[in-house]
Amino acid sequence: MGLMDYLKGQFLEIIQWNDDSRDTLSWRFPDEDKEIKRGAQLIVRESQVAQFVYLGEFGDTFGPGKHTLSTENIPILSTLKGWKYGFESPFKADIYYVTTRLFTGNKWGTSNPIMMRDADFGIVRVRAFGTFDFKITDPKLFLKEVAGTDNQFRLDEFADTMRSRIVSVFTDALASAKVPVLDLATRYSELGEALLPIINPNTQGKYGIEITSFILENASVPPEVEAAIDKRSSMGAIGNLNDYVKFQMAEGMAKGGGGPAGSAAEIAMGFGMANQMMAQGAFNMASGAAAPAGTAAPAPAAAPAADILTPAQVAQTLGVTEADVISSIESGDIKAKKIGTQYRITKAALDEFLAH
Repeated sequence: MGLMDYLKGQFLEIIQWNDDSRDTLSWRFPDEDKEIKRGAQLIVRESQVAQFVYLGEFGDTFGPGKHTLSTENIPILSTLKGWKYGFESPFKADIYYVTTRLFTGNKWGTSNPIMMRDADFGIVRVRAFGTFDFKITDPKLFLKEVAGTDNQFRLDEFADTMRSRIVSVFTDALASAKVPVLDLATRYSELGEALLPIINPNTQGKYGIEITSFILENASVPPEVEAAIDKRSSMGAIGNLNDYVKFQMAEGMAKGGGGPAGSAAEIAMGFGMANQMMAQGAFNMASGAAAPAGTAAPAPAAAPAADILTPAQVAQTLGVTEADVISSIESGDIKAKKIGTQYRITKAALDEFLAH
């Protein structure tokens, strides 16, 4: 080997990277202690950026294309090296290739529940997981804060390094968005889109990456909070219980009752409605209003007749014979008072009997 061949072998003339891994984020060009000669060709392919680093300081950055290295196109490196008479002598520098394409389907999740303040339940613990897509937008910041001096920084290393950081950013964004726990399950896609403007300023400013898509696939709360949510949704489904009961009773009467049990339920509901109407003043006949001229004032109302029932009325209500009612009274199943030779049953006693 001649001297010229030896010298030629000591200099880098073509610098390029053919990435066939599909999971490499940054790659350091192996110079094998060779120096870069003036006029060397730097080839940067689409979805790549080449970053020069000289003595630990960032130099020039090159985008896609074929670049001939000279003083004119490496002004930062020329300044760092301090060439006084132009780029004439070979030099050494680290060259990092950074992939700028989109990396999709990266998983994230909370290893421990995150604490958040909720307007409905107070302070609750929430677990969440999902996926995100990202790309590198600032190669210098990414190399400095994430990849470091790694010769080949791969996606699995990125996942290990960034998972906790992404969760931290998500936690801060969720707290800032103030989304109620009850809305998390119904607004997964909407929530992911809403969090992007809050997440990206942090990831771009701190790590040089842009999150293009952030998907929340699931958010869960502790079992006791889930039980509270279930109870609240059940109450919402029932709505106005009083209106619901009135509707059921009216429907049963329209169909002609549903047998003895149905009649008993109807009369019990009827007593409840009557008491409610009396409490609202619907049956208050002694309201104090003056009667029209020439009209006799109504006599004071006696105790409500509906509160006292005869055995015959109870038998009709229950759909049994009067003898059956008398037998139940004598056995003590139905409480009654005997006035002379007749039994009288109060509404409260009938309600107590029906409740057992």
